[in-house]
Amino acid sequence: MSRTRIFFMVLSRLVGGAIFFLLIFLLPAGTWTYWQAWLYIGVLFTPMLFVLAYFIRRDPELLVRRMRMREQRTTQRKIIQFSGLFLTLAYLLPGFDIRYGWSRMPAWVSLLSAAVMFLGYALVVRTMQVNRFLSRVIEVDKDQQVVDTDVYSLVRHPMYVGMIVLFMATPLVLGSYWAVLPALAVFPVIVARIMDEEKALEQDLPGYRAYQQKVRYRLIPFVW
Repeated sequence: MSRTRIFFMVLSRLVGGAIFFLLIFLLPAGTWTYWQAWLYIGVLFTPMLFVLAYFIRRDPELLVRRMRMREQRTTQRKIIQFSGLFLTLAYLLPGFDIRYGWSRMPAWVSLLSAAVMFLGYALVVRTMQVNRFLSRVIEVDKDQQVVDTDVYSLVRHPMYVGMIVLFMATPLVLGSYWAVLPALAVFPVIVARIMDEEKALEQDLPGYRAYQQKVRYRLIPFVW
């Protein structure tokens, strides 16, 4: 697949994603002046354009892996299905919160949370730079090797750490305290995903068991 084709495929997904998020935020809010929604879109999708340009030059195949959506493992599909309701609610609820004024959050909370969200995304990007085999689905390529340096020397799943930070900051960026409640579902979802993913890595990725002994913590150093 050519770099040009990959670029436009990923770009179309980014544009489609931005439009989808705007609709899921603005329609429940009932207003175009929902500034927290525009802040969220800007903080999330503007860096993605630079990331797209970077990986098109450095590693277009990683972008191809990141576009794969069809999960093969039955357990993973069940986890995704279970999480769908809670995660969708976490994105829908802020608009209604804004419309009816349930939270009345100070602007500085949203702005600070946007900075935290950006840091979470930065960790995701750094993980992508370090491990070119990252995919959206659980799979092991035939030439894949264990990565145990950089962020992978701290925890075994730094990508998920970044995703948790990003997702938990999302309701606050969007101005809703109430949406934090369904967003908490991200923790059991990520834990369940990791537990099943590690079974696949132990079985199919040479050297992963030794890596588990070297880096003992999955998400939080000295905790788990």
